[in-house]
Amino acid sequence: MIFLLVAVASYLIGSISFAVVVSHAMGLADPRSYGSGNPGATNVLRTGNKKAAILTLIGDAFKGWLPVWVVVQFGAGFGWDQAGIVTATALAAICVFLGHLYPIFFKFQGGKGVATAAGVLLAIHPVLGLATLLTWLIIAFFFRYSSLAALVAAVFAPFYQVFLFGPSRISLAVLAMSLLLIWRHRANISKLLAGKESRIGSKKKAAE
Repeated sequence: MIFLLVAVASYLIGSISFAVVVSHAMGLADPRSYGSGNPGATNVLRTGNKKAAILTLIGDAFKGWLPVWVVVQFGAGFGWDQAGIVTATALAAICVFLGHLYPIFFKFQGGKGVATAAGVLLAIHPVLGLATLLTWLIIAFFFRYSSLAALVAAVFAPFYQVFLFGPSRISLAVLAMSLLLIWRHRANISKLLAGKESRIGSKKKAAE
Protein backbone atom coordinates (compact mmCIF):
# COMPACT_ATOMS: atom_id res chain seq x y z
CA MET A 1 0.00 0.00 0.00
CA ILE A 2 2.80 2.42 0.84
CA PHE A 3 4.33 1.94 -2.60
CA LEU A 4 0.97 2.83 -4.18
CA LEU A 5 0.82 5.99 -2.06
CA VAL A 6 4.34 6.92 -3.18
CA ALA A 7 3.38 6.43 -6.83
CA VAL A 8 0.13 8.42 -6.59
CA ALA A 9 1.59 11.26 -4.53
CA SER A 10 4.58 11.54 -6.88
CA TYR A 11 2.34 11.63 -9.94
CA LEU A 12 0.13 14.34 -8.45
CA ILE A 13 3.13 16.46 -7.52
CA GLY A 14 4.48 16.03 -11.04
CA SER A 15 1.13 17.12 -12.48
CA ILE A 16 1.63 20.69 -11.24
CA SER A 17 2.63 22.62 -14.40
CA PHE A 18 4.73 25.53 -13.21
CA ALA A 19 4.92 26.99 -16.73
CA VAL A 20 1.16 27.45 -16.74
CA VAL A 21 0.91 28.49 -13.08
CA VAL A 22 3.75 31.04 -13.26
CA SER A 23 2.58 32.45 -16.59
CA HIS A 24 -0.96 32.91 -15.25
CA ALA A 25 0.32 34.51 -12.04
CA MET A 26 2.49 36.96 -14.00
CA GLY A 27 -0.15 37.84 -16.56
CA LEU A 28 1.57 36.11 -19.47
CA ALA A 29 0.01 34.07 -22.24
CA ASP A 30 -0.53 30.36 -21.68
CA PRO A 31 2.74 28.73 -22.82
CA ARG A 32 0.72 26.08 -24.66
CA SER A 33 -0.57 28.79 -27.01
CA TYR A 34 2.70 29.98 -28.61
CA GLY A 35 6.16 28.91 -29.69
CA SER A 36 6.60 25.17 -29.43
CA GLY A 37 3.41 24.88 -27.38
CA ASN A 38 5.43 23.14 -24.68
CA PRO A 39 4.68 24.20 -21.09
CA GLY A 40 8.31 24.46 -20.04
CA ALA A 41 10.94 27.03 -19.15
CA THR A 42 12.47 27.24 -22.64
CA ASN A 43 9.14 28.11 -24.22
CA VAL A 44 8.28 30.60 -21.45
CA LEU A 45 11.63 32.30 -22.18
CA ARG A 46 10.32 33.10 -25.67
CA THR A 47 8.08 35.74 -24.08
CA GLY A 48 11.25 37.61 -23.15
CA ASN A 49 10.35 37.35 -19.45
CA LYS A 50 13.46 35.78 -17.92
CA LYS A 51 12.04 35.86 -14.39
CA ALA A 52 9.05 33.76 -15.44
CA ALA A 53 11.32 31.30 -17.23
CA ILE A 54 13.63 30.97 -14.19
CA LEU A 55 10.69 30.45 -11.82
CA THR A 56 9.30 27.80 -14.16
CA LEU A 57 12.66 26.05 -14.33
CA ILE A 58 13.07 26.07 -10.54
CA GLY A 59 9.49 24.91 -9.95
CA ASP A 60 9.67 22.03 -12.41
CA ALA A 61 13.05 20.91 -11.08
CA PHE A 62 11.88 21.18 -7.46
CA LYS A 63 8.79 19.06 -8.01
CA GLY A 64 10.97 16.35 -9.57
CA TRP A 65 13.41 16.54 -6.70
CA LEU A 66 10.93 16.57 -3.80
CA PRO A 67 9.25 13.12 -3.83
CA VAL A 68 12.46 11.31 -4.69
CA TRP A 69 14.40 13.14 -1.98
CA VAL A 70 11.74 12.33 0.62
CA VAL A 71 11.96 8.62 -0.21
CA VAL A 72 15.76 8.59 -0.22
CA GLN A 73 16.03 10.52 3.05
CA PHE A 74 13.17 9.03 5.03
CA GLY A 75 12.61 5.59 3.48
CA ALA A 76 14.34 3.84 6.38
CA GLY A 77 11.96 5.59 8.76
CA PHE A 78 9.06 3.91 6.98
CA GLY A 79 10.57 0.56 7.90
CA TRP A 80 11.84 -0.26 4.41
CA ASP A 81 15.00 -2.24 3.85
CA GLN A 82 17.45 -1.16 1.16
CA ALA A 83 15.56 -3.05 -1.54
CA GLY A 84 12.34 -1.30 -0.52
CA ILE A 85 14.00 2.12 -0.65
CA VAL A 86 15.37 1.38 -4.12
CA THR A 87 11.93 0.28 -5.33
CA ALA A 88 10.20 3.33 -3.84
CA THR A 89 12.86 5.64 -5.28
CA ALA A 90 12.37 4.18 -8.74
CA LEU A 91 8.58 4.51 -8.40
CA ALA A 92 8.79 8.12 -7.21
CA ALA A 93 11.18 9.00 -10.03
CA ILE A 94 9.13 7.59 -12.90
CA CYS A 95 5.74 8.67 -11.50
CA VAL A 96 6.67 12.30 -10.86
CA PHE A 97 8.14 12.39 -14.36
CA LEU A 98 4.97 10.90 -15.86
CA GLY A 99 2.97 13.49 -13.94
CA HIS A 100 4.90 16.26 -15.66
CA LEU A 101 4.49 14.71 -19.09
CA TYR A 102 0.80 13.85 -18.64
CA PRO A 103 -0.59 16.08 -15.85
CA ILE A 104 -4.06 15.20 -14.64
CA PHE A 105 -4.66 18.86 -13.69
CA PHE A 106 -4.04 20.12 -17.24
CA LYS A 107 -5.86 17.61 -19.44
CA PHE A 108 -2.74 15.42 -19.66
CA GLN A 109 -0.99 18.08 -21.79
CA GLY A 110 2.40 18.45 -20.14
CA GLY A 111 5.95 19.42 -20.89
CA LYS A 112 8.90 17.47 -22.18
CA GLY A 113 10.43 16.83 -18.78
CA VAL A 114 13.96 18.25 -18.92
CA ALA A 115 13.88 20.29 -15.70
CA THR A 116 11.81 17.70 -13.86
CA ALA A 117 14.22 14.94 -14.89
CA ALA A 118 17.12 17.07 -13.65
CA GLY A 119 15.43 17.42 -10.27
CA VAL A 120 14.84 13.68 -10.10
CA LEU A 121 18.47 12.88 -10.89
CA LEU A 122 19.75 15.38 -8.32
CA ALA A 123 17.57 13.74 -5.68
CA ILE A 124 18.74 10.23 -6.58
CA HIS A 125 22.30 11.45 -6.08
CA PRO A 126 23.83 14.92 -6.51
CA VAL A 127 26.76 13.54 -8.53
CA LEU A 128 24.38 11.88 -10.99
CA GLY A 129 22.37 15.07 -11.36
CA LEU A 130 25.41 17.31 -11.74
CA ALA A 131 27.04 15.05 -14.32
CA THR A 132 23.87 15.09 -16.42
CA LEU A 133 23.41 18.84 -15.98
CA LEU A 134 27.02 19.44 -17.00
CA THR A 135 26.40 17.42 -20.16
CA TRP A 136 23.34 19.57 -20.92
CA LEU A 137 25.25 22.80 -20.29
CA ILE A 138 28.17 21.86 -22.52
CA ILE A 139 25.94 20.99 -25.48
CA ALA A 140 23.69 24.01 -24.91
CA PHE A 141 26.65 26.38 -24.66
CA PHE A 142 28.32 25.23 -27.86
CA PHE A 143 25.27 24.55 -30.03
CA ARG A 144 22.58 26.84 -28.51
CA TYR A 145 19.85 24.23 -28.91
CA SER A 146 17.99 23.31 -25.74
CA SER A 147 16.44 20.26 -27.38
CA LEU A 148 19.78 18.89 -28.61
CA ALA A 149 21.29 19.39 -25.15
CA ALA A 150 18.35 17.56 -23.59
CA LEU A 151 18.64 14.65 -26.02
CA VAL A 152 22.37 14.22 -25.45
CA ALA A 153 21.93 14.44 -21.66
CA ALA A 154 19.09 11.89 -21.84
CA VAL A 155 21.33 9.45 -23.70
CA PHE A 156 24.13 9.79 -21.15
CA ALA A 157 22.04 9.77 -17.94
CA PRO A 158 21.39 5.98 -17.79
CA PHE A 159 25.07 5.30 -18.44
CA TYR A 160 26.08 7.66 -15.64
CA GLN A 161 23.65 5.94 -13.28
CA VAL A 162 24.95 2.44 -14.02
CA PHE A 163 28.60 3.54 -14.04
CA LEU A 164 28.30 5.34 -10.69
CA PHE A 165 25.99 3.02 -8.78
CA GLY A 166 25.56 -0.18 -10.74
CA PRO A 167 22.40 -1.63 -12.31
CA SER A 168 19.20 -1.57 -10.25
CA ARG A 169 15.52 -0.69 -10.49
CA ILE A 170 16.57 2.94 -10.26
CA SER A 171 18.66 2.40 -13.40
CA LEU A 172 15.56 1.09 -15.16
CA ALA A 173 13.60 4.15 -14.03
CA VAL A 174 16.31 6.49 -15.34
CA LEU A 175 16.37 4.59 -18.63
CA ALA A 176 12.58 4.82 -18.92
CA MET A 177 12.71 8.56 -18.23
CA SER A 178 15.38 9.01 -20.89
CA LEU A 179 13.39 7.09 -23.50
CA LEU A 180 10.25 9.08 -22.69
CA LEU A 181 12.15 12.34 -22.88
CA ILE A 182 13.56 11.39 -26.29
CA TRP A 183 10.06 10.41 -27.45
CA ARG A 184 8.67 13.74 -26.31
CA HIS A 185 11.36 15.49 -28.34
CA ARG A 186 10.58 13.65 -31.59
CA ALA A 187 9.26 16.84 -33.24
CA ASN A 188 12.43 18.67 -32.17
CA ILE A 189 14.54 15.91 -33.69
CA SER A 190 12.81 16.46 -37.03
CA LYS A 191 13.36 20.22 -36.77
CA LEU A 192 17.01 19.76 -35.86
CA LEU A 193 17.55 17.55 -38.88
CA ALA A 194 15.77 20.10 -41.08
CA GLY A 195 17.68 23.05 -39.59
CA LYS A 196 14.47 24.67 -38.36
CA GLU A 197 14.85 24.29 -34.60
CA SER A 198 14.75 27.51 -32.53
CA ARG A 199 17.89 28.41 -30.62
CA ILE A 200 18.02 29.23 -26.93
CA GLY A 201 16.89 32.80 -26.25
CA SER A 202 14.96 33.27 -29.48
CA LYS A 203 11.70 35.18 -28.95
CA LYS A 204 8.31 34.39 -30.37
CA LYS A 205 6.98 37.75 -31.49
CA ALA A 206 3.35 36.77 -31.00
CA ALA A 207 4.02 35.85 -27.40
CA GLU A 208 5.46 39.21 -26.35
